[in-house]
Amino acid sequence: MRTRIKICGITRLEDARAAAEYGADAIGFIQWRNSPRFIEPAAAAAIARGLPPLLTPVAVFVNPARQEVDATLKAIPTATLQFHGEEEPRFCAGFGRPWIKAAGAKPGRDLVKYFAAFDGASAWLVDEFHEKLYGGTGSRFDWNLVPRNPLRPLILSGGLGADNVDEAIHAVRPYAVDVSSSVETAKGIKDAGKIAAFISEVKRADKRSS
Repeated sequence: MRTRIKICGITRLEDARAAAEYGADAIGFIQWRNSPRFIEPAAAAAIARGLPPLLTPVAVFVNPARQEVDATLKAIPTATLQFHGEEEPRFCAGFGRPWIKAAGAKPGRDLVKYFAAFDGASAWLVDEFHEKLYGGTGSRFDWNLVPRNPLRPLILSGGLGADNVDEAIHAVRPYAVDVSSSVETAKGIKDAGKIAAFISEVKRADKRSS
């Protein structure tokens, strides 16, 4: 099975186009204002309008108010939603759009039990746990903490780069991988060469598995 690829933290049209050109399946727009990669919904919508067909825009939220999600969906009606905070399952499911639930992995946290409440999600995303940050740390965590044979497609995030994504794919066998900081020159500013290298390594890992 081909590993899908999401390039997250997009703030510029040229970066989104590079992701599309090299074979990404999705791009992420951070809708959490405390993030250095935050982008206003109108600016994200302008980028989304410049994308080729079949490249999925993902709007990433952390404990949003309903009106925040509604505003983003008004700007980007085709967006898949990603919830990275302590949102309740009913809230996540209340917008009539596909959605992803993220959780941070740490020793002693039962992710199988945690995700069970979010069985309406299209996918589950596992990232590094941090007390104050919600993704985008660039730090790898222990992949042994990732649930095996999950009931939903699993997206692996957290400290992935061209130097370790092959290893990650063979260790976890995720449905998709999610990258941000390792393909940047600065927070929110992507590097086309780094995007190309990361995607190339994902494709190489898939060939080794076939």
